[in-house]
Amino acid sequence: MRVIAGQYRSRPLRSLPGAEVRPTADRLRETLFNVLCAGDPAKLAETVWLDLYAGTGAVGIEALSRGARMVYFVEQSKAAAELIAANLKSLGIAGGFRMVKSDVQKGLRQLEASGSVADFMFLDPPYSLQEEYAKTLAALAPSKLLGERSVVIAEHQKRFDPGEAFGELRRYRTLTQGDAALSFYRRLVTQSS
Repeated sequence: MRVIAGQYRSRPLRSLPGAEVRPTADRLRETLFNVLCAGDPAKLAETVWLDLYAGTGAVGIEALSRGARMVYFVEQSKAAAELIAANLKSLGIAGGFRMVKSDVQKGLRQLEASGSVADFMFLDPPYSLQEEYAKTLAALAPSKLLGERSVVIAEHQKRFDPGEAFGELRRYRTLTQGDAALSFYRRLVTQSS
């Protein structure tokens, strides 16, 4: 596993042994960032990210490598949080991030209370915890963490559908690669009359 592009390109990232932490594959991560920047890497500069169920921190670290201003890593596992800290340290990343060591629901409430607004929210719960998708997407739908142009991305198994809509949050795109898929969500923009 490595950083795909940006300042820390090709630098290795560590993972934990076993199936508890399943990092987003390099190829899928590359596809994700290619879609989000749409050929213009500057689109990711100065953005704010939530890396939920952060695991190894690979997605958030990729965002930092590509110029994100701030990444909030939300992870409840002590071992995974320590791994993220070790990966950040190995790359010499000393700022531009915050570790939120709690379950995702509590972490979202803490970040919302702090007044944070994110451009991108990436969620990748363990595939065995399918109920976490609906729970987290439903919590994000009315959240003040989402701005007008915020994008929520859920990584999931290809054969599992996390859902089309959660309140005003609607899926607008799905990409599949191998056994994994990415579902992209945005809030409905209501037109005032």
